[in-house]
Amino acid sequence: MFTIWGASQRYCDGISRRNFLKIGAFGTGLTLAGMLRSRALANPGKSQKSAIMIYLPGGPSHMDMYDLKPEAPAEFRGEFKPIPTNVPGIQICELMPRQARIFDKLAVVRSLMSVDEHSDSLVMTGYSENTNRTAGHPSFGAVVSKLRSGSNDIPPFVSLRGMSPGTEPGFLGKAHRPFTPDGPGLQNLRMVNGVDSTRYEDRKALLASLDTIRRDIDATGTMHGLDAYTARAFDMIASGVVRRALDLSREEPRSRDRYRGIEQFLTARRLIEAGVGCVTLSYGGWDTHSSNFKTLRKQLPELDRGIANLVTDLHDRGMLDDVVIVVWGEFGRTPKINNSDGGRDHWAPVMSALVAGGGLKMGQAIGSSSARGEYPKDRPYRPSNLLSTLYQAIGIDPSMTFLNGSGRPMYILDDREPVVELL
Repeated sequence: MFTIWGASQRYCDGISRRNFLKIGAFGTGLTLAGMLRSRALANPGKSQKSAIMIYLPGGPSHMDMYDLKPEAPAEFRGEFKPIPTNVPGIQICELMPRQARIFDKLAVVRSLMSVDEHSDSLVMTGYSENTNRTAGHPSFGAVVSKLRSGSNDIPPFVSLRGMSPGTEPGFLGKAHRPFTPDGPGLQNLRMVNGVDSTRYEDRKALLASLDTIRRDIDATGTMHGLDAYTARAFDMIASGVVRRALDLSREEPRSRDRYRGIEQFLTARRLIEAGVGCVTLSYGGWDTHSSNFKTLRKQLPELDRGIANLVTDLHDRGMLDDVVIVVWGEFGRTPKINNSDGGRDHWAPVMSALVAGGGLKMGQAIGSSSARGEYPKDRPYRPSNLLSTLYQAIGIDPSMTFLNGSGRPMYILDDREPVVELL
């Protein structure tokens, strides 16, 4: 049994969220086999558009990124100045000039209301982690996995940041966990040294025989046909499509240089080009109770470069309308700077999110916060409303239902009114 350990993210609550994904016995991709089996049985989605979910763990400061308040008192407005974008009337932080130059291809929602939880569950599932401990609602990527059928060699859901409450499939079942190529997981996409194609086929046949035995003793019929899906999982590994997408040495040197230090953004683009339905990644650490401005001076230019490169590349390739991108964290930061080394604390009443692509209406700032960035002034939305919009952008109806573990039909989202300005 292989285990892929993701990065350990320690937040101010002292909880270390170490992410993991278990790969099936023999290192042959039994998890992928289960995923393929469920995809083939599911109804296909209405569209083959894709999504990239960029998560900023820890809670990024809305006041210092997309919702600056230059007229507010100094203890609120902070150290950064706003700069104009190429869309008249919209300003963003001076540390994000690349996004400013392409803001006609971006949109920001400045009036999102969150909850005070250090978890990506709310922005990836539409439900808080507290709710999901018992309800087990699936993540955005897991829903994409459930609805994307087919027999190709591409996994529908890839997480470049390991496993977390926000990537779990919940009641959709483990077959719809993301494929996670981080670290040693990449080794599982290669044939083991010394295993040639003949030995590989022998192992494949052996596993099929074991599946036949398991199916014969399974009175429920759950194992029926498992050998065929396991064979396809083997074929996914052998085909190397995902392996090639993850191999950045195949990218031209000039392009690799543009993504140096922010390679996850390049990997996400290559996976989408290879046909993955949903890619999620994370960048940085944004739990800035202290040294808020020092941290952001380092992180914001790199994030700016990653977002601008990704959006521009997709646009230049004619793909931007077919890929929706969202950039957000779990909440905002306190509008008033605290007394401990220029930090900002948790602030759930309002936060911002950046959106691009997907055929949505770009070049706008949606909603606004109060003069000191303390609460929504107009157009209040919740993360579930933005998720509903993203689902619609890729052709999935958020009012669809799936059966939970008790056999009860559950909506993808209960609160599914979209952000109408984006549609």
